[in-house]
Amino acid sequence: MTSLAALKSVATAVSERDMANAIRALAMDSVQKANSGHPGMPMGMADVATVLFGRFINIDPTTPDWPDRDRFVLSAGHGSMLQYALHCLLGYEDMPIEELQRFRQLGSRTAGHPENGHALGIETTTGPLGQGISTAVGMALAERMLAARHGADLVDHYTYVIAGDGCLQEGISHEAIDLAGHLKLARLIVLWDDNAISIDGPTSLSTSMDQPTRFKAAGWLVQSVDGHDMEAVAAAIETARQSDRPSLIACRTVIGKGAPNLGGSEKTHGAPLGDAEIAATRQNIGWDYAPFEVPDDILSAWRETAERGQAARRAWQQRLAASPRREAFERAIGGRLPDAVFEALAAFRKENAEKATKVATRKASEMALAAINGATELTIGGSADLTHSNLTITKGMDRIAPGDYAGRYIHYGIREHGMAAAMNGIALHGGFVPYGGTFLCFADYARGAIRLSALMSQRVVYVMTHDSIGLGEDGPTHQPIEHLAMLRATPNLNVFRPADIIETAECWELALKSATRPSVLVLSRQNLPMLRQAHSDENRSSRGAYVLREPSAHRAVTLIATGSEVEIAVAAAERLETEHGIAAAVVSMPCWELFEEQDADYRKSVLGSAPRVAVEAAARLGWDRWIGDTGAFVGMTGFGASAPAPDLYRHFDITTEAVAAAALKLII
Repeated sequence: MTSLAALKSVATAVSERDMANAIRALAMDSVQKANSGHPGMPMGMADVATVLFGRFINIDPTTPDWPDRDRFVLSAGHGSMLQYALHCLLGYEDMPIEELQRFRQLGSRTAGHPENGHALGIETTTGPLGQGISTAVGMALAERMLAARHGADLVDHYTYVIAGDGCLQEGISHEAIDLAGHLKLARLIVLWDDNAISIDGPTSLSTSMDQPTRFKAAGWLVQSVDGHDMEAVAAAIETARQSDRPSLIACRTVIGKGAPNLGGSEKTHGAPLGDAEIAATRQNIGWDYAPFEVPDDILSAWRETAERGQAARRAWQQRLAASPRREAFERAIGGRLPDAVFEALAAFRKENAEKATKVATRKASEMALAAINGATELTIGGSADLTHSNLTITKGMDRIAPGDYAGRYIHYGIREHGMAAAMNGIALHGGFVPYGGTFLCFADYARGAIRLSALMSQRVVYVMTHDSIGLGEDGPTHQPIEHLAMLRATPNLNVFRPADIIETAECWELALKSATRPSVLVLSRQNLPMLRQAHSDENRSSRGAYVLREPSAHRAVTLIATGSEVEIAVAAAERLETEHGIAAAVVSMPCWELFEEQDADYRKSVLGSAPRVAVEAAARLGWDRWIGDTGAFVGMTGFGASAPAPDLYRHFDITTEAVAAAALKLII
């Protein structure tokens, strides 16, 4: 085994240019072998990455998840071979050269874009451009919030991002850089691969944006350097690290740097270079080695850089061991909510069941949050400029402000997509459980980041109010119709639409306990009565659906509903029984996903064998799964309208009478 002293002596004989060329060679070889991928960005940013990882970043490949590591986000995720090559060179145990040889193949750790959880050290899933830089804003904010609580001895790290032209063109980037600049997230450093090339050709085909000026306007420190001048890159990073603002370093680079015929061309963006060009590139950069071969001296130089992170990690562990904040810090990073949270929710349910509290479920959510936030400091709330409509702030929650990160409430501004991405970053960073609010209709704007919450199995809670035509006068632009179907179609996402205050508290409990799944709480604007007949210690929403109203005789029809329409179903069942002598069961189905996970016997006991009618003030799509080919649906068939909520329910015929009539038609 080579000693550390030997490694250091070897490293001094190896230039950073050689180290960067190792990245270039591995990137072009891997893409060529896969006959698929993007060699241009890794080759163009190899010099920048070598400086960043060789001189600055504190990471430890032997303990990749230590809490005070620097975070690295490859926002330009199509250039994933840059990160995989770095991990192989640095010595991550799950990234041997064989994994690079399996690039983009089924079952490999080297997916086409970086995937959180697929390989060690991948901090976030990137791919949809703009998501990485926006998620990094949440990471940088989480670092500052955690430092405010536990001190710089335990929390003192940076978030570095490599972003491309595409990341900065995506609209979400504006939301992200605006928020980061406003909050003065000085530990966020973005290295922009300023190569002026996109898939179609030069970026001038589609943009004339002066990106440095845009970042300056958002309150960032901006520097511009030659991305192939390593000393200039290092000086810029050092300056950024001393700034009291987030930093953009515009690195002017040549895409496909080193390729003598294709370098600087969009042809290197998303296709293999080809055998002839790779041979010419090897000669051009002086890389006289076979494919996937890295000489020992260069590999040793890279492994030496990892020693810096190992030393930093050991020193941090010593500080943690001696810290009076150790227990609290480890609790926060562990993410386990205290039992007091769920005890408070149980007491809340009992109290309000006894009172038969009648409130809108958005108000019920606020009341439940008061109990939750009073029992833990791990929850971090926020809203996309709808705080007093979403009702997401509770008593005693101080606001996060520029330079002041000790609070628990974030004003995300009118940035639904940026909010969702930042919450992903907060969750991924660790130390907090984020929730944030907007109107359900604006799930469209947040959709890209919600999907990544689910893909990465992150506990992010989306509080989405004004859930139907029941919001009334704001009209069809604000009345969600297809949104429930869209969210329910998303794998690994729990969509909760509670019917009353008790179900709302139950759904909050389930969302907080879902450590590997995001949740959407879909909440009403209008007041809803409490529908449970008596308090139960059991969380009945935990199985996704249950029989809320048992019929007085053998079940003749089953009425299934969610949210505000459960009240309508109950009234229809009572009418069917009193006026027609028909025994109707009412099923409340607050969460399709959890019901789907129940065994067949339970689902059969809830749904029964009688004809079924579903009622929901939304699109029908998906309901046939539960009502069958012969079932009926009472709901929306088009967009809404502007009017008071009761008028809209009558206009669109989502009424007790309509539900009863649909049931009668099925069984008579």
